[in-house]
Amino acid sequence: MGKITFLNPEFFWLFLLIPIAIAWFFWKRNQQSATLKMSSIQGFKNSESLLTKLKPCLYVFRIIGLSSLIVALARPRTVDISNQTKTTKGIDIVMAIDVSGSMLARDLKPNRMEALKRVAADFVEERVNDRIGLVVYASEAYTKTPVTSDKAIILEAIKGIKYDNLLQDGTGIGMGLATAVNRLKDSKAKSRVIILLTDGVNNAGFIEPETAADIAKQYGIKVYTIGLGSNGMASSPYAYGPNGDFLFKMQKVEIDEKLMKSIAQKTDGTYFRATSNDKLAQIYNSINKLETTEIEELKFYDYDEKYRGFVLLAAFLLLLEVGLRNTVYRSFI
Repeated sequence: MGKITFLNPEFFWLFLLIPIAIAWFFWKRNQQSATLKMSSIQGFKNSESLLTKLKPCLYVFRIIGLSSLIVALARPRTVDISNQTKTTKGIDIVMAIDVSGSMLARDLKPNRMEALKRVAADFVEERVNDRIGLVVYASEAYTKTPVTSDKAIILEAIKGIKYDNLLQDGTGIGMGLATAVNRLKDSKAKSRVIILLTDGVNNAGFIEPETAADIAKQYGIKVYTIGLGSNGMASSPYAYGPNGDFLFKMQKVEIDEKLMKSIAQKTDGTYFRATSNDKLAQIYNSINKLETTEIEELKFYDYDEKYRGFVLLAAFLLLLEVGLRNTVYRSFI
């Protein structure tokens, strides 16, 4: 009964009359049949027939019938609610991620790149109503995944991010930003956002970051910038060992925060600095809250009326009571 609702619950107040009707029955029950006064009944057999014993059931039928009628008036029904959501203000997002060798530094666990991949994947899974693309860059940049609503493709692309020799090592912030802008400039979305992440300074590429920021501003694209890496020194790769693995040593972390702040300010975005795994997760959570998608939710209600059964039960019991009272049980009432 937990799923049943009542359209007119005010009719349940009529149940207050039921105890009054029961009390009236007990008060008047001796007047329901004709009486004959005799000086003595010793000559009569003192036993009641089955019909006599069952006569109070007529009143029970009446009470149950009236109660069922009250429930029917309250209109019991069940409802099946189906939801349909419609994105009314979608957001297109491109994540531009630095994949230079310095992203293997171990100040974040297990390293900057792996920490970023975990947080970025969580961010994508929460943006269920938006389209997302992925750009990777070092000294050059390329689109790893165009803007798409297929989150499985994006998650697989993020999982596949790694440092390799496909791109020449270096940090071309302007190249990464310009490539991301190019993916969004023709977008018809209401809001277009770039999340630009780097852990170094611009030292490669033929497009200046300021120029790329001006282009983003011209197209109305907002850029959130993230400087990744701890303050001071970090264990970073500096050469290959004999077995082909990286060799690490403590090196100074250099992030052009002035440039990153300038890009964010110019495009109405925000600059963040991630110095730990937790801080990086908090940054993506903050961006997730800042860039909200307007959703229109449509609810469809399918009502199944349940009062008919109570009406039929009430009609059956009341007709049965009236029929028996006027046939088998004749009385003055």
